[in-house]
Order: sequence, then structure tokens, then C-alpha cells
Amino acid sequence: MGAVILFAVLFVGTHLLMSHPLRAPLARRLGPRGFTAAYAAVSFATFIPLIMARRKVGPEEWLWQQTEPLWIVAALLMLVASILLVGSFIRNPAMDTMTNPKVDIPAPHGVFRITRHPMMWSFALWSVAHLLVNPRPTAMILAGAILTLALVGAAGQDVKKERLLGDRWAEWEASTSYLPFARGLVFPGWPALLAGLALFLLATWLHPIPVGIWRWIG
Repeated sequence: MGAVILFAVLFVGTHLLMSHPLRAPLARRLGPRGFTAAYAAVSFATFIPLIMARRKVGPEEWLWQQTEPLWIVAALLMLVASILLVGSFIRNPAMDTMTNPKVDIPAPHGVFRITRHPMMWSFALWSVAHLLVNPRPTAMILAGAILTLALVGAAGQDVKKERLLGDRWAEWEASTSYLPFARGLVFPGWPALLAGLALFLLATWLHPIPVGIWRWIG
């Protein structure tokens, strides 16, 4: 259990350090491709031992019972997470500003009207869903690590973009929200909705145990 906690802390800590305070100096020293390779290497060097350490932990007691209402909530969270994840690849303004900081930032559209961090929130919702229906200590450490990384990392992205892009990003932030649906219920767009639904159905069908709708119709 100690190893699980250690590698979870290392996984989150190294990600946040390399994504924010150490990103610029490392990128200057290693170059874009070198930094990407180093980032991936550190990620694997902390995540794989985390998974291996978790597998070596003996039988664990459930912290609460897996009830059907919890499975329903988890399925709905995973559906929303899938839609946000797919939608985050559709005209993502962060992708454009990474390659050209002077590019015009378009008005929020699709899932970016739900939250300006759809990818990070998809990971966060995935974590919450697993926390609800897999309440074992090591599973909660793993899901908690990903949840922390997603939410803190999203906040860090805001700070970084504000510093790099100034008022242009601040104006864009003012037209979006950090929390999903904080500005009201909005439609994610048909491409994100349909592709997200397809991803949800496929991912839950491939899951090692019946989850999602397959729990009730399988």
C-alpha cells in the first residue's frame, strides 16, 4: 500500500511540475521533441509501477456497497465524460494557440460551451465514476490521483494561458466556465454527442466486467 501511495504522489507531482514550472526550461534545454519524449518517459516510469504495486496488494475490503443507484450515476458520468473527451478534439482553441500564440481565439462552441477544459473534466468524471463503484483503497488512490491531476492541471492551464496570451485569453475565459454546465445546460453538438455515445458503448462493452448499459442488458 505504501508503494501505491508513493507512486501515485510521484505520478501526479511529476506531471504537474513538468506541465507548468519546469515545462519552459526543460523545453528550451531538450527541444520540443526531446521534452515530449522526456514527459512520456516520466509518465510511464511513474504510472506503470503504480499499477504494478496496486496489483501486488492483497484482498481489500469494500468501503461501501455497490448499489444499483451508484451504478446508474457512474454510467451517466461516463457517458458525459465520453462526450467531453471526443468533443475536446473538435476545434480546440488551446491546440491552435500552442502552435500560433497570435491566432484569433474563436467563440466557445460545442463542448467548450460546457467547460473550457472538456478533456480534463472527462478524466475527472471517469475518476468519480470509478470512485463510486470501486470503493477499494488502492482503486480510490489511483482514481484520486487522476482526479487531482485533472482538476489541478486544468487550473494550471488557465494560469499558463493567461500569462502567455494575456487579455485575449482572459476574455475567452470570461465567456466560458471552469466547472461543467456552470453557465447553464447547453448542447454539445451532434458530432461530439454521437461520437461520444459510440465511445461510451464501445468502452463499456470492452470493460472487463459488465458496466454501463451492458450491466442491465448483457
